[in-house]
Amino acid sequence: MRRALLFACALLTLPFAQAADLQPFSASYTADWKQLPMSGTAERSLVKEANGVWKLSFKASMMIASLSEESTLTLDKDTLLPQSYHFERGGLGKAKKADLDFDWNSKMVTGTDRGDAVKIPLNRGMVDKSTYQLALQHDVAAGKKTMSYQVVDDGEVDTYDFRVLGSEKVETKAGKIDAIKVERVRDPTQSKRITVLWFAKDWDYLLVRLQQVETDGKEYNIMLQDGTVNGKTVKGS
Repeated sequence: MRRALLFACALLTLPFAQAADLQPFSASYTADWKQLPMSGTAERSLVKEANGVWKLSFKASMMIASLSEESTLTLDKDTLLPQSYHFERGGLGKAKKADLDFDWNSKMVTGTDRGDAVKIPLNRGMVDKSTYQLALQHDVAAGKKTMSYQVVDDGEVDTYDFRVLGSEKVETKAGKIDAIKVERVRDPTQSKRITVLWFAKDWDYLLVRLQQVETDGKEYNIMLQDGTVNGKTVKGS
């Protein structure tokens, strides 16, 4: 369950096919664990601030847990550059906090993760655990079928791989949404976890559903409740 919540928080230096299409959005979700008689809420947003900086935020809460995650990034022609990353979790297992700074002048990622110092050489193609979700969203919009990202994860650099499974309609409180279904690809000899995401075709590929099944069979879902993309209310059929 802790890993599922981490991933959900979890949604750059990889090129966008249509960088000009980066648009602000906000969305709220219901969050449910099938094995527990409780539910929670989650919120995700992208806003453009002064001097061209974008802020990507995620917050989730339920009776036994709370989580917040925030990235700042800039857009340089057809490239997203993460600038900072903050993560904080409480009430579910051990508390965790991480703060990272992406310095493109010195080409270093520095900061702390669970109290340990982080210092990693910053190469083009590396992203934080939040910004890669935005890259995935837009790579799916560009028609890519397979995607791979180098993600700074727990003080190391890990590879996240994804593949498109096809089109599917998703029933949400905002209506029936036409979506692209994507799964995270893992080595089955290393992990039996399953992660599937759905992105709305008609709404700048906004995340509308996420499903995660842990190795012990526990299942976690977030589902779109309502949202806006570039000021327009998300509506399904």
